Amino acid sequence: MDRRSFLQAGVAATAASTGIAAPALSQGAAARTLRFVPQANLANYDPIWGTQFVVRNASMLVWDTLYGIDNTFTPRRQMVESEEVSSDGLTWTFRLREGLRWHDGEPVRAQDCIASLERWMVRDGMGQMIRALRQELVAVNDRTFRLRLSAPYPKMLLALGKNNTPIAFMMPERIARTDPFQQISEYVGSGPMRFNRSEWVPGARATWSRFDQYVPRSEAPNWLSGGKRMMVDRVEWIIQPDAATAGAALQSGEVDWWETPLNDLIPVLRRNRNIRVDVADPLGNVGCFRFNHLHAPFNNPKIRQAVAWIINQPDFMRAVVGNDDALWKQMNGFFTPDTPNYTEAGGEILSRPRDPAMARRLLQEAGYNNEPITMIVGQDIAALSAMGQVANAALRAIGMNVDYVATDWGTVGARRASREPRDRGGWNVFFTWFAGADCTNPASYLGLRASGDQAWFGWPNDPAVEAGRDKWFAATTAAEEKAACDEINRAACQSLPFVPTGFYRAYQAWRGNVSGIVAGPLPWFWGVSKS
Repeated sequence: MDRRSFLQAGVAATAASTGIAAPALSQGAAARTLRFVPQANLANYDPIWGTQFVVRNASMLVWDTLYGIDNTFTPRRQMVESEEVSSDGLTWTFRLREGLRWHDGEPVRAQDCIASLERWMVRDGMGQMIRALRQELVAVNDRTFRLRLSAPYPKMLLALGKNNTPIAFMMPERIARTDPFQQISEYVGSGPMRFNRSEWVPGARATWSRFDQYVPRSEAPNWLSGGKRMMVDRVEWIIQPDAATAGAALQSGEVDWWETPLNDLIPVLRRNRNIRVDVADPLGNVGCFRFNHLHAPFNNPKIRQAVAWIINQPDFMRAVVGNDDALWKQMNGFFTPDTPNYTEAGGEILSRPRDPAMARRLLQEAGYNNEPITMIVGQDIAALSAMGQVANAALRAIGMNVDYVATDWGTVGARRASREPRDRGGWNVFFTWFAGADCTNPASYLGLRASGDQAWFGWPNDPAVEAGRDKWFAATTAAEEKAACDEINRAACQSLPFVPTGFYRAYQAWRGNVSGIVAGPLPWFWGVSKS
């Protein structure tokens, strides 16, 4: 029996008994509770400390932002009522909306936002740029604060409103004063939902309740912008790593919305007239084979290039999405395909036919001597498990000594932050994906930073990539931005901060009595209702 037949049989067999306990709720209470199966376990809840999408998605319910991008990537005011920028571009003055309150009932103050920005600036790439220019960040009064820079930063509002991690979430000052390299332990925000910490069981369940004092903006919701009106009183996340069980729960109505259904189960879900299935985000995802550049063997660019010779994107993508070739594309560059900045400049190493013999020769020339390679793989996320299995076979085929560590995504998220060598709890390779929305330009592209110690996990150091990025920020025309992206792509194809495993889209599925679900790079809970 093949994998698809096995899983479909599993869904049928467990449809009557999923193992997910359904609370005894009245019909009215059930309609006011949205039950959601997220992509992974919510193992931690600090959106500044780490960059996991599952944490960001949960954080959207609790913490609000000063600005939020819409579906054209235009930043719109969110917590901010107004802003002023001086004629020389050096001084920004922000005024908060009236009536903003934290979940503990206290008013949101300018000082809270200052502390939140200071913590975020340490961990975020765009925040680090602002921090380097900051001359002054002070409260003018309880609703107004001022940021003075040493040089203009024209993309300020994009930095404060972007959707890629870490997002500039606002927190009470006492929480925001937490060391940015330590996790917070209190989860108080000013967003539309309150976190029910007493009900949180990592690995099983997380819940939120509507915050009655939240005052949404008057504009229609559009991605992270506009009025975040909650149409349900309660959101429950049911952590369910077993795809067959999650599929059966969706069919029986025990859950309402499944963020990342396994592609092999899509046909059986589509046959159920009570279930809707659609592409979750047209901008898709960029698969990532991520190296640790600090330690042998992947501190050697020749060895990274050897691996690139045997990364066959069709193998990875078909393992991830199955046989539906309409869901994936070959990437011969690092930016999101079919967007203005996509480029294949210098991308021959990604486009040429795979050559294991060349890879073995490069390994020999680079001095690879059978050093163990610790590959950490989040087995509870189907796409990452698939990438790990394909990569494991490919690296072993060219004689690399792979230490394959199958674990959960929460553990990967914690371990990848370690800069220690592999024999002291570190790592050499992990797999992830970037939302295509984050890879349309250099500003929001975590994986393409090459700033050494300041870069994302893996810590690549390539001045040529960073120089191209600086040119993009200084660009004043679309043509100049595109030229900068060409330069970045050429450099990245030489130094390989990571190897793209392909561009792919994924499905989401929900019950027919749920309405208001909007496609995008993350699940938007506002505006979603049940009948």
